Amino acid sequence: MTSGNLSAEEEAVIEQIEEQNVDFLRLQFTDILGTVKNVSVPASQAEKAFTEGIYFDGSSIDGFVRIQESDMRLEPDPSTFAILPWRNTEESAAARLICDVMDTSTGEPFSGDPRGVLKRAIERAEDMGYDINAAPEPEFFLFEEDEDGRATTKTNDAGGYFDLAPKDLAQDVRRDIIYGLESMGFDIEASHHEVAQGQHEINFTYDDALSTADNVATFRSVVRAIAAEHDLHATFMPKPIPRINGSGMHTHISLFQGGENAFHDDDDEFNLSETAKQFVAGILEHAPAITAVSNPTVNSYKRLVPGYEAPVYVAWSDRNRSALIRKPAARVPAASRIEARFPDPSCNPYLAFAALIHAGLDGIEQGLECPDPVRENIYEFDEAKREEYGINTLPTNLGEAVDALEEDEVIGDALGEHVYEKFVEAKRAEFKDYLVDVSDWELDRYLETF
Repeated sequence: MTSGNLSAEEEAVIEQIEEQNVDFLRLQFTDILGTVKNVSVPASQAEKAFTEGIYFDGSSIDGFVRIQESDMRLEPDPSTFAILPWRNTEESAAARLICDVMDTSTGEPFSGDPRGVLKRAIERAEDMGYDINAAPEPEFFLFEEDEDGRATTKTNDAGGYFDLAPKDLAQDVRRDIIYGLESMGFDIEASHHEVAQGQHEINFTYDDALSTADNVATFRSVVRAIAAEHDLHATFMPKPIPRINGSGMHTHISLFQGGENAFHDDDDEFNLSETAKQFVAGILEHAPAITAVSNPTVNSYKRLVPGYEAPVYVAWSDRNRSALIRKPAARVPAASRIEARFPDPSCNPYLAFAALIHAGLDGIEQGLECPDPVRENIYEFDEAKREEYGINTLPTNLGEAVDALEEDEVIGDALGEHVYEKFVEAKRAEFKDYLVDVSDWELDRYLETF
């Protein structure tokens, strides 16, 4: 029995919990750095979770609140209910609900909740008359585990781009991951072996920006859990192996207005509307600052180097993949979109999407002029030619990216004061820690030389 205080959607979740013998609920949220957290409660607490919320100690979550401000409340979003495929048996099951974090002192959404940051970006777009769709392509590596169950950097196969068995030894793993994702409501478009040994990609269909960010967080959890069942370690680290391709998270974005694709124009040479070009111009304008959010680790910048199919040049193209933004071919007007190629899968998807959206909307509001596309391979340009074309480069390390973020009011405002301050503080500390460390490369190169 349920009380009359539940919405129809919440009541439907309660019914599913009973029908599928769910015994525990994981109330999921994400910290500022993008790590998925959860509070586990007995399924009998589901109604209370919907009507009253579940309280937790926010001071224990990195970047949330100080110890004297610790009480936070989780409010589950019933649309995110899903059975966890690796915890599902005939006798019992566990389920997941993604939550919004509330500030108990004000009763308002917590300003440090990354999901709330993205919601504010979506509200800004809606105020301008737009709905936002997104589709990411998160890549990952599969590594073998050692005898103690710890991750190695030994890939589980020697396959390459689109290879089949026997070179691609992960087909069974990808199949099980896909089955698990589909059981949680994902609509999978394709999966394949990526360029590097042990590297893989599974693509799911586009959705609204919030659902897509939720899906990225879920995707990473499912991939890791099911890989572990095969005694493999899945990592979304951007560049786990030197001198081969790293993992990106190319992100496709489109705006719709009144049910029509606001990015499409039949009369344009590239089938891109003026709105789309202004959106692209906004991302190009703010790209250095966005990078701090979309490529947020020291390791991210080991991927963003020329020669490994990762974009480092601030330009756009309708053809080649060396540019920061690409206009993919679209079979129908509704599919017109842009592809931001620089984000990587270590990012917090809520913050990365929010930064991209605010940057693009700023381009529309400011009426920024989009430069001409660069159809040549920018990797082959020398510095003089890049200057001739007016092509800048992304930051070369996390420190430079955070510098750019601190100088960019639009992206700072996109994150909100709380997230911005905590994010910058964490990333400054991370980069400082990196600078004072001594790597194996340095020891190999210098220890016996000097």
